[in-house]
Amino acid sequence: MTIYKELHRPQFHFSPQKNWMNDPNGMVFFNGEYHLFYQFHPHGTTWGPMHWGHAVSLDMIHWEHLPIALYPDELGAIFSGSAVVDWNNTTGFFEENDLGLVAIYTSAGTYPDSERPLQQQCLAYSKDNGRTWNKYTGNPILSDANVIDFRDPKVFWHDPTNKWIMVLATGQTITIYTSTNLIEWEFASEFGHEVGSHDGVWECPDLFELTVDGDKEITKWVMLVSIGDNGKTKEGSRTQYFVGQFDGKTFINENDDSVILWLDYGRDNYAGVSWSDMQDERRVYIGWMSNWRYANQVPTESWRSCMTLPRELTLATTENGTRIIQKVVKEIRTIRRKKEEHGGFKVETPTSIKLQSQLIEVNIDFKLGTSNLFGLIIKHSNKEKTVISYDVIGERLLVDRSQSGESSFSSSFSTIQEAPLKLENKQLKFQVFVDTSSIEVFANNGKVAVTSLIFPVEVNNELVLFSNEGYINVLNLEISELGSIW
Repeated sequence: MTIYKELHRPQFHFSPQKNWMNDPNGMVFFNGEYHLFYQFHPHGTTWGPMHWGHAVSLDMIHWEHLPIALYPDELGAIFSGSAVVDWNNTTGFFEENDLGLVAIYTSAGTYPDSERPLQQQCLAYSKDNGRTWNKYTGNPILSDANVIDFRDPKVFWHDPTNKWIMVLATGQTITIYTSTNLIEWEFASEFGHEVGSHDGVWECPDLFELTVDGDKEITKWVMLVSIGDNGKTKEGSRTQYFVGQFDGKTFINENDDSVILWLDYGRDNYAGVSWSDMQDERRVYIGWMSNWRYANQVPTESWRSCMTLPRELTLATTENGTRIIQKVVKEIRTIRRKKEEHGGFKVETPTSIKLQSQLIEVNIDFKLGTSNLFGLIIKHSNKEKTVISYDVIGERLLVDRSQSGESSFSSSFSTIQEAPLKLENKQLKFQVFVDTSSIEVFANNGKVAVTSLIFPVEVNNELVLFSNEGYINVLNLEISELGSIW
């Protein structure tokens, strides 16, 4: 079987050459390259002993696979973590005037003569642009015998306090530590008791500062927290975020403790974190495009899982408060091919447009007419379709994958995904990316995102615009063919 030609293989999303992949790890920009490490099981297509897989890119879109970066050792498997450029050689790992990368990761083992999990934080460093790694001989650098779930360190340099900051998932909270050298860590604070959603174990935190409404004089801090699947909620695993302030020790949430902000309303965006050390002041994020509810069962053969498209995150003031805006990075233009444009028209009865490619980007602007439900249908075949619609009365975006293709592998997969969304001046804007096995929907310039796996047997062949009981105005429609990154 030819790699990257298999059924359901993503063509413009990152996926491993073979076998199992989950969380993105160690994302860092260094010497002109974007590094993407990831949780990887090289000996099977389901979750197993974790390694760090590795790939690099010049644009976050096209990827070159590299050999496995970190292997399990006597301390355990290599769980999630982060990587940074040690600009000032605070670790002492590097020669004078040389720069290098430091990875901070969780070793996941067990206590001696016991099955009790033991999760500890460890270091590795690279002097050759991440191609080879040396584990620190003093590992582990941070442990806590009182906490079983003690993992996923995200580390960054905090200029105002001249210290490294670590945010660490600790059961149902995030614990913050500080350090001057990445080796010796001090407890600073703990966040999360009775705040936000606690539907599952807290995992894969991130903490970063963003400008508000593009004003460099106004900034707020964002904390991302992913929530594992407890088997009882309909959504499975997903990611929430908090907005507030951070002083180098303590994060203060600006919203009421009961407020829950979801990063993505689709089923398939989990464990995402942002790149460290980007030089153009963008904050770019990527997530694992799957869900623990069915990740081990999805109908792919030689590989499992892919990543979302990379997204630039910003903050905007809304009527509900300060919220994250997500937009696919501008580098996506490198795979745009032919573009088909349609001017303004009215839709009363279903309007069909033949698609020339199975890889497409759709940009469409609607203006409200008399319809209470309208949208678009991606027809994969005569029997398979994905429906993206807007409920005017309920003010809801709906992404229905109940007829998108194969779904028998999980009773949770066939579903309609919903997101709250208001019209703006009676208008609605969709940007939709359709790959061989996924749909990513961004509404109103990134105010709402819905990320969804699909598994149609046939390619996309038709776009249908519809309006129920009335008409809807289409102000503009663009359909762009996208190229394969492989």
